[in-house]
Amino acid sequence: MSNSKLTRRGLIKTGAVAGAGLATPTLFTGNVWAAAHAGYTNAPQGDTVTLGFNVPQTGPYADEGADELRAYQLAVEHLNGGGDGGMMQTFSSKVLDGTGILGKKVEFVTGDTQTKPDAARASARSMIEKDGAVMITGGSSSGVAVAVQALCQEAGIIFMAGLTHSNDTTGKDKKANGFRHFFNSYMSGAALAPILADRYGNDRKAYHLTADYNWGYTTEEAVRTSTEAMGWETVAAVKTPLAQTDFSSYVAPVLNSGADVLVLNHYGGNMVNSLTSAVQFGLRAAEANGKNFEIVVPLYSRLMAKGAGENVAGIFGSTNWHWSLENVAGAKYAGTNAFVKSFGEKYGFPPSQAAHTVYCQTLLYADAAQRAGSFNPCAIAEALEDYSFDGLGNGPTMYRGADHQCFKDVLVVKGKENPDNEFDLLEIVDVTPTEQVSYDPAIFGGELGSCNPGA
Repeated sequence: MSNSKLTRRGLIKTGAVAGAGLATPTLFTGNVWAAAHAGYTNAPQGDTVTLGFNVPQTGPYADEGADELRAYQLAVEHLNGGGDGGMMQTFSSKVLDGTGILGKKVEFVTGDTQTKPDAARASARSMIEKDGAVMITGGSSSGVAVAVQALCQEAGIIFMAGLTHSNDTTGKDKKANGFRHFFNSYMSGAALAPILADRYGNDRKAYHLTADYNWGYTTEEAVRTSTEAMGWETVAAVKTPLAQTDFSSYVAPVLNSGADVLVLNHYGGNMVNSLTSAVQFGLRAAEANGKNFEIVVPLYSRLMAKGAGENVAGIFGSTNWHWSLENVAGAKYAGTNAFVKSFGEKYGFPPSQAAHTVYCQTLLYADAAQRAGSFNPCAIAEALEDYSFDGLGNGPTMYRGADHQCFKDVLVVKGKENPDNEFDLLEIVDVTPTEQVSYDPAIFGGELGSCNPGA
């Protein structure tokens, strides 16, 4: 039985239901209904609601952005009653029924972040001010995510972050109007360290090449902290520009540095190019300190593995989700089966982790609005905070209220030595349980603040 009460935002919040831990749909009446609907930015008029999909269509993360757009379009199709329903069929919450959101057909507008914070903010602002978007989502860069999240907080719009891995997004730069489904750098370090120690030993010397922005910084820090705690030494950490395409000048000094492991804190096209340079300089075949030289990629994706080809063979990393979960994890990941089937039938290939997380974010936003009975961002925030759910491909997941970060299992993967096809490039070597990657939100600082409903 749930207990409803008036919260600090003047909205109704339902209690947890025993068992699944899901919130029951709230029925608003009288003054409460009026409070939930009055005075918020872009309150939908008529029989449609507009969502803003802001992704990198150009720049080093454009491949991720293209896959995000595919997933967003699929999510809208499912919300509006088209296709096979995808993960709406496996989602533990059952309030989405293919009639849009709160009876309104879902429409969308798109923008190009260019993997640049200023361009992303301009694109998001246009969606909010000109197109009437009631929610902004997307991105494949933590610098973009932090910038757009701050804009949405100011504008009174919910931001459902796309692919953003920096600790900062739900750490020092967290906002009450922002929510992240994707995992973070800390979780990658916590999941990877035991595997690296087991495979490579505790006596290692690491050289880091790090993308010069907030994601690179926090990923380097997470991997350094976790590996140094098990005995590794960091001999160098070099920053590389996000726009860099030729990494030869950065890779050349590695073999003479005293290191025997290269950690590539790079993502997307940056990782493809830097790994290719490392292989061309002979690092994969080299020895150092009496050991085989190794390379680690802390954050992996299927798209990156495809771009790097056979160069990824045997290289360890972490990932938020992988389509092959359908083959190895059974009923716990039933949502993966549904999503891979739906996405694959529409586009002809399996989805990436970027596609998966943004599809989930779209469904989670729609579900929260449906349960809250309102598009008011503060009603939606209330519905998402400390919300436990299942059936979206990662197993049991919880949206922590303290920092709006999702907590779920983390996958450690490595490049396959003998892939069966061009999509079967990564194999799952460990499913790290939630409790091993959990942490106190205070360690990253920041203030969540209060939800802003805007106008």
